[in-house]
This record gives sequence, structure tokens and C-alpha cells, in this order.
Amino acid sequence: MLNKNFWLYAIGRFVSQIGWVIQDIAVPLYVLDKTGSGTMMGLFVIAELIPRLLVNPLAGVIGDRYNRKALMVWLDIARGVLLFGVIAFNLLDLQSLLIVQVIMSMMGSFFSAGISGMFPDLVKKEQLAQANSILQSGGLIIRMVGPVVGGVIYALGGIKLAILINAVSFFGSGVFETFIEYHWKTKKFSRIEEVWSDMREGFRFIRNSRSLIVLVSFAIILNTLLNPVFVVVLPYVSRVILGLSSVQFGSIQTAATVGALAGNIIIAGKLKESSENLLFKALFAQLICLFLLSAATHPYFEEIAYLMLLGTFITFGFFNTLVNVPLMTKLQKAVPNEVRARFFSAFETAIMATTPLGMAVIGPLLDIVDVSHLVATLVILSLMASIYYYINFKETVMNVGTETREMIG
Repeated sequence: MLNKNFWLYAIGRFVSQIGWVIQDIAVPLYVLDKTGSGTMMGLFVIAELIPRLLVNPLAGVIGDRYNRKALMVWLDIARGVLLFGVIAFNLLDLQSLLIVQVIMSMMGSFFSAGISGMFPDLVKKEQLAQANSILQSGGLIIRMVGPVVGGVIYALGGIKLAILINAVSFFGSGVFETFIEYHWKTKKFSRIEEVWSDMREGFRFIRNSRSLIVLVSFAIILNTLLNPVFVVVLPYVSRVILGLSSVQFGSIQTAATVGALAGNIIIAGKLKESSENLLFKALFAQLICLFLLSAATHPYFEEIAYLMLLGTFITFGFFNTLVNVPLMTKLQKAVPNEVRARFFSAFETAIMATTPLGMAVIGPLLDIVDVSHLVATLVILSLMASIYYYINFKETVMNVGTETREMIG
């Protein structure tokens, strides 16, 4: 059975996610209602992405130096206070909301550093896969229901009500986190040079760990190749090539979420720690599923293309979960406590930085390359990379954690 600390953390996280999803739906609607500008929408996305990229390395250092539980609790409260201030002082003009977006992004970076450092200590190592699956399951359910709820709330009370609910959710999350039993010795800085020294120490640890280099590089390669398939290619195929309605397109995305939820339920309820042994099998299965996306654009399958996409993404979502949860669990086990926040902040930064790179390349290619050939090429490249890592690094990946424990032993 998972312990009280885990459930306090999980419930607090679910509460804050509900509020955040509602605001995440309301803000774009508000911006579009005010301006009708896609450029302004893009500016809000950049205002969330860039500050996080810049602050992440420092956030990792703070997450390893200072009390992680206190970071979580006070940052949740601070974000709640900030959003209440937005309502109280009616700071609802776009310039003010843009500034709030930047501040929230930076706070979120420090909050994530505290979470990534603390969470693996809340449960036993053999329960990490189950715990990760439960968290992901709750998050998926919230993402399925949240957009509908967010749309209704925006329709009823506008941006003010959405922000108010998010503010309350941050306070609610902070209340649950307060009761978590977690002890971490604060190591305050005596001079500014120690900040840079800590950053270098974190990167040195990653560089000197063969298993982490393998896992991180593998994850970055697959994310760069496959993320554009969902963010860029799927909408293009659905709307431009197949002419599907917005409801049909939304149902395809929901299908992937349903598949992922099923995968998480199976890991949490049955597979648990043994799910880590299925990483490569699930990886190859999800790549085979994506070949159907390429086939769906062929005229021969025009009549059943929509059903093919539904089946493809339900299955893909399922197997993708059997890849992501074991991968994250292995990383959590492999990275020692004292550098964990720095590692995951660096890892998140690398993923966030390479994601736009893949999309910047794939987007223009859609205008000059047949989409089925483009998807097939991305899947084949991913398959080749997976086979390479399987042949050369299978034992390293499957046994990750032993090396890092020896490094700090």
C-alpha cells in the first residue's frame, strides 16, 4: 500500500492541476476574444517557455540546497496570493497578464525542482512505478475533463472566475503538502560562487554517469523525432489531408489519452515494478503503431482513415505509457538524492529546448514532402535509433541505478 505522504502529495497535486487546467483553457480564449491575434497567443506561449528555460538550472540548485517541502508549500501559497492580487487589483489587461505569465513560469520552475527532488523519497523504490502511474492517471483524467469544465467556467464567469478558481486550488494544494512528513537539511550559500559550483557539479555527475548519458540522450532523440508527429503532423493530417471535423480531431486526441489512462491503470494495478522490464518491447510496439498514421493518408484507406487514426492513437497511448513510466522510474531510481533536483531541471531544460527544434524542421517540410513519407521517415529514424540503443545499451538501460549508487557509495 502506498503511504500517507504519497496520497497527501497526490491529492495536493490533483487539486492544483484542476485549477491550472481551467486557467489554461480560459487564458487563450480571453486573449483571442480581446485581440483575435494568433501572434498574441504565441507571445503568451513564449512567456511561459523562455523564462522556465532560463531559470531551470538555478532552480535545480535551489531544489538540492533548500528545504524541498518548504519550497513546494510556499510557492503554492505565493502563486495563490499572486492570482488573488490579479483579481483584487483587476490586473486583467493583456500586458499585466503577460507579466503574470512570466512570473508564474519562473515560480513553476522552482516548484518543479522541489517536486523532482522530493517525490522519489516519498515512496519505496519498488513502488515508484505504481506511484508514477497513479499520478499520471489522475493527471490524464483531469486533462480529459478539465477543458470542458474550463470552457463552461469561462462562459459563466469569464477570466476572473477561472483565475479565482486557480488561486484557490493553489492554496488547497499547499494545505495538503503542509502535512507531508519530509526532512531535508538546508545547505545555505556562503558565497555566490557556490551557485556556479553546484551547477557544474550537477552537470559533472551526469557526464560521468554512462547510464544517465544513455537514458537522457535516448529520450531527447525520441522526443525530437516524435513530438512533432503529434503537435504538427496530426493536426495537418486530420484537417488538411483528411478534412476531419474539429470534433473528430478532438476525439483522436482523446483516444490517445484513453489509451494512456489504460496503460497507467495496468501499471498501477498489476504490473507495478515489473513494468520496467517491458520498456523496449513497448517502445517497438508504439513505433509500429505509428506506421498506421502514414498508411491512413493513402487514398486506399480514405473510407476508414478516421477509424484507423482512432485505433492507432488508443494503442499508441497505451504503449507510450509503458515506455514513459518505466523510463521516468529508472531515472528517479538512478539519480541520488543530493543532485536529483539539478538533474531533473537539466533534463527538463534539454527536452524543452529540443522540442521546438523538431517542430521548426518538420513544419516547413509538410509543404514540400508527402506527409505519409514524412511520417514514415520519422518513424523509421526513431526505429533505427531504438534498435541501436537496444543492441548497444540494453543492459545499461535495464540495469540503470547500480552504476550511480556505486559512484556515490
